[in-house]
Amino acid sequence: MTTPRDLLIVSMDVASSRPVERGDLSLALAGAELVDLVDAQALTLDDDRIVPGPPSEVADRQLNDAASSLSRQTPYESVEDWLWRRGRGLSSTYLAALEAEGVVARQRHRWVPLRTDRTALVDSPARRHAAERWTSGEPVLAALAAASGIHEPSEDSEDLSDDAVVTVLAAVNNAVMELEAVRQRRKIEDAAFDNIWRGP
Repeated sequence: MTTPRDLLIVSMDVASSRPVERGDLSLALAGAELVDLVDAQALTLDDDRIVPGPPSEVADRQLNDAASSLSRQTPYESVEDWLWRRGRGLSSTYLAALEAEGVVARQRHRWVPLRTDRTALVDSPARRHAAERWTSGEPVLAALAAASGIHEPSEDSEDLSDDAVVTVLAAVNNAVMELEAVRQRRKIEDAAFDNIWRGP
């Protein structure tokens, strides 16, 4: 199992005080990929620049896709640019992969025997693994979950000592805040537009 897969499962399995925004989750998933690729030595960080390692296969298909999409030209891509580029629609990509593997199933309506757009986790080793990692309070998963709005930030995130991981997590938090600012600006603009049409 990988951090992005565990994060997506946790986002579906843990009760949240507010709905998790897909954009926030996608940014956090892209950050989770970087964390795992650092751990797999597929890349290193030079300040906030992603320096890819020699081309190599990573066991997980989605992580392998992520590794193969790293920019190999200098100046290398920044972590922030990676999050926005790679994160676009990433939650849907991971959800489709989990559904194809049978970890997630489309729910059926009680009265109409057609599949709906609602998805639910099934009991599986992947779900149990993510739950174990979550209940253990693993700090990277907890920090990514906090960034994506699954739960409130905890003090455990302060225990992280790997500079590369700290850089990635900080970039995820900044990107999520930037996305929220864009949402708020759009709400204000939409409200102002509605007021113009309603008139005095």
